[in-house]
Amino acid sequence: MIPVTRPTLEAVAARAGVSRATASRVVNGGAGVRGPLAERVRQAVAELDYVPNQAARTLVTRHNDAIAVIVAEPEARFFTDPFFARQIRGISRELSTYDNQLVLLLTNAASDYERVGRYLSGGHVDGALLFSLHTDDSLTALARDAGIPIVVGGRPTWRDQDAGHRTLYVDCDNRGGARDAVRHLLGRGRRRIAHIAGPLDQPASVDRLNGFRDVLPDTAAGLIAAGDFTPEGGARAMAELLERSPDLDGVFAASDVMASGALRVLRDTGRRVPDDVAVVGFDDMVSVAEWTDPPLTTVRQDIEEMGRLMARLLLRALRPPADPLGVPALSSIVTPTRLVVRASA
Repeated sequence: MIPVTRPTLEAVAARAGVSRATASRVVNGGAGVRGPLAERVRQAVAELDYVPNQAARTLVTRHNDAIAVIVAEPEARFFTDPFFARQIRGISRELSTYDNQLVLLLTNAASDYERVGRYLSGGHVDGALLFSLHTDDSLTALARDAGIPIVVGGRPTWRDQDAGHRTLYVDCDNRGGARDAVRHLLGRGRRRIAHIAGPLDQPASVDRLNGFRDVLPDTAAGLIAAGDFTPEGGARAMAELLERSPDLDGVFAASDVMASGALRVLRDTGRRVPDDVAVVGFDDMVSVAEWTDPPLTTVRQDIEEMGRLMARLLLRALRPPADPLGVPALSSIVTPTRLVVRASA
């Protein structure tokens, strides 16, 4: 088998009639090369089908063109919950637009945090996107210790030590969306409304519970049950609520996935939806909400767009505009939600 000889940077320079240093500056995005010379180098690259050596390019640009995406969830949940697929798709599309690679890191156990910390400190990536964080997560500290910028998916629960270096994040209006869900149930004539909350060590769950309580502040503790953003967790919480309050007539679940488990329990116990019990979810994941029986009324957050915005914020932090005058300062983003009415409520 004859080995394939790849074109070298020296070959590009010779074809363009320039020095190797000039060819290197053009190929690696450097400045200081006049337009006609730069165009000759780019033409030579195209003619020779030259692919830059990433290691050499990193030495010149100080950029890896790689972003870590760190999910604080075990593999079993990451690969079964469609929420993560949609967020990763948004991130991936934005990064690929700017020729950046996505490096996915998952955390199953404490040992994984050590591995992630070593990887980030090794200079392999330019920054990190973190989401599905829990109250006691040390991932943000690991990223900061590695000296790389971060953007967080979801409202941070910690206080920034330096007001000049606030944590950038992207979230949706969890609390407002929850209020809309409960008001919708009240508008349908429901008066015994229960809530299936997500894990209360995550800010999205807390915000949705607080939105529920904004509208129904006097709700008895027996009408609130904790789930875990899985169908099984939603089913367990629904069974618990029915045992405590068999006369409930409305349910707001903090995710579509949990609502799907709740619907199964309601059907198995002979409750008709929405005749006997109306159900509203949160997320509007079409792969779940439109395929439940009946189709799920839910609060829509644009999960893919939120992933895209996370990537965009991080890329701007890494490469701020050359002329910042007139360019808004980097700030966190809270996206709106809206109610999508289907047959379940």
